Order: sequence, then structure tokens, then C-alpha cells
Amino acid sequence: MALDLMELLPADWRERLEPLLDPSATAALGDFVAREYAEQTVYPPQEDLFNAFRHCPYDKARVLILGQDPYHGPGQAHGLSFSVREGVRIPPSLRNIYKEMAADLETPVNPSGDLTPWADQGVLLLNAVLTVRAGDAGSHANKGWEDFTDAAIRALNDKSDRVVFVLWGAYARKKARLITGVQHTVIESAHPSPLSAKKFFGTKPFSAVNKALADAGEPEIDWSTAAE
Repeated sequence: MALDLMELLPADWRERLEPLLDPSATAALGDFVAREYAEQTVYPPQEDLFNAFRHCPYDKARVLILGQDPYHGPGQAHGLSFSVREGVRIPPSLRNIYKEMAADLETPVNPSGDLTPWADQGVLLLNAVLTVRAGDAGSHANKGWEDFTDAAIRALNDKSDRVVFVLWGAYARKKARLITGVQHTVIESAHPSPLSAKKFFGTKPFSAVNKALADAGEPEIDWSTAAE
């Protein structure tokens, strides 16, 4: 059974991504994803696949935080990079993100790992690969998702208003080549993973994002909303 990814994508994003994608490659990706959902346990659940786009309409997107691929444990991934559902134990990378946020902004550490309030303010929480087999990190890499999500980055680059691109870690930082608009801001650092957190701590990305937005006359992100 085929899966029409473009039909599942919100209309505003579909309009922006379609001209940037090869239809046959997108169809092949849809076939692969449909087969995986039918035959394997795949995260996030299919209904959550495009949550990042659903919660962050194109016209409201002001910040991109790029992850690599979804969490591969049960009940974790729900379509937003680094985010987990309410009540799910906070994974190590997100715990380090919260530690840095608390130090940077002098805000309380978040008891919930659900970052939907960020997305609803215009933060596109996008993974480069949008699906994964249960327990098998990176299993859906190099199947076509990268071209799909690169198109989303290119579409954001086409915006005339400033977008702040947050690239954590070597994988995400390679995407800086897609960001050519002089109106945009790119914030790069080490990944918040425990393997590189020492280099991540102290980079103050949250205040840097808000400064870049304020300098462009745009409202700041209230990062603390997810901590309520």
C-alpha cells in the first residue's frame, strides 16, 4: 500500500516543498515508509509523522532546531525533534538542552519533555530523517528523507524574514550549506548528547536565538512555556 507523503503534509508546506522535490523520489520514499509501517514497528506513529509541520505553519516559522532521526524507544517519538510526550522520561540529550536553557535564561528546569509549546511559537523541530524502526537508530537513514527535509530547509531559506537556524553537532552543521540568505542567522555548536555535552554547555543558544529575532524586529520565543 502506497503512502502519499505530499497529501499528508499540511497544504502550506506542500506548496513550498513540492517545487523542490523530485516526484519519483518522493513516491519511492512513500512506498518505503508505507511498507515499513505495515511490516515493522516504526516510530513515530504514522499520525504524528508530520507534527513538526502541523504545529509550525510555514508563514509562522522563525526558528529551526534540527535533529538527526527520531527516538527509537516505545512511546518517545511524536514527530518533533528532541521532544517526547508528556509523562515520558526525558532523554539525555533533552535533559542537557534543559540544563543549558536553565543556565542561559535563568529559568527552571522543565519537568516535561514535550516541546509542543516551542513548535506552536514558530520553532520548527525537524529531524533530518522522520521515521525509524523500533530499537534501531538510523535505520531509515539514506532512504530519501534527507532530500525531503533538505527541501524544508531550502524553503525556510527562501523566506524574506529572518529565520534562525540552530545546528547542533557535526551532522546538523553540514546543513549550513543550504542556508544562503543573508537575512538569516545560523547558530552552531556541539551536540547536546552526553558524548559532546561539555562543548555544548555554555553556548547559550536560547538567548542567542532571541537576540537574533529581536534584532530583526521579530518577537522572541518564550522558551519557558514548556516548563509550566
